[in-house]
Amino acid sequence: MENMKTNQEKITSQDINSVSKRWILASQITWNYEKMMAIGYLYSILPVLRKLYKKDDDLKAAMRNHVQFFNTTPHMGGFILGIDVATEAEGKNSRTDGVETANGIKTGLMGPFAGVGDTIFGVLIPTICGSIAAYMGQQGNVTGVVIWILVNIAIMAFRYITVGIGYREGTKLIVSAKDKLDALTSAATLLGITVVGALIPTVVNANVTATFISGDVTLAGQDILDQIMPSLVPVLVVAAIYVLLGKKKMTSTKAILIVMAASIIFAAIGFLG
Repeated sequence: MENMKTNQEKITSQDINSVSKRWILASQITWNYEKMMAIGYLYSILPVLRKLYKKDDDLKAAMRNHVQFFNTTPHMGGFILGIDVATEAEGKNSRTDGVETANGIKTGLMGPFAGVGDTIFGVLIPTICGSIAAYMGQQGNVTGVVIWILVNIAIMAFRYITVGIGYREGTKLIVSAKDKLDALTSAATLLGITVVGALIPTVVNANVTATFISGDVTLAGQDILDQIMPSLVPVLVVAAIYVLLGKKKMTSTKAILIVMAASIIFAAIGFLG
């Protein structure tokens, strides 16, 4: 018990902040195909390892252990680092059974955290906030730029505090927050779909320019479609792109080229504008 208390006292808020800064800086720039984010993980936790393990052999063993395969969403990786630091500080990660402990923590958490992080930080926030900011920018409103800057500042602040939260709460964080994270992910997904759907008619511009003439009566194709369903063509365009992206061997680049070619053809025959 005394050994555990001594190790806990060695870790200070400055150490936690150092780990946070290193993770923000190096979590992605050291990425490679063999061990993914492992080098960035080791670089981030290295100040703590040097403080805890004074003997060269112990430090080398700890470094070899922490440079194993690791990959998760960078925004959520701080939680895992914080929990790992707490494990090291409590003395649970001894050189006899510590390898299994540390690897178990990383292997068990990096997958679930990646699922939550990719959904929220990789898809929903850029889609919702980015679309709103881009639309406001298109209208010449500088608030769109301010919104996007503030969103990124908030994300960076979140990343900075995650290591400290993981260190203080440890595994309790995972158990207590699991259901809340699942509910948050589901709610955010629904919100993202709703917002993207609402942005389609304002961001996607596709109008039917073809007209239908019968005697003295002239009907504009777009007016007819608006009576059936306003913004029907933008919705159909987005739906077609969605179907294209679901095809095998279809990439976003190919889909963009197909849309460009179709736009040129329809504009040339005077059907769309």
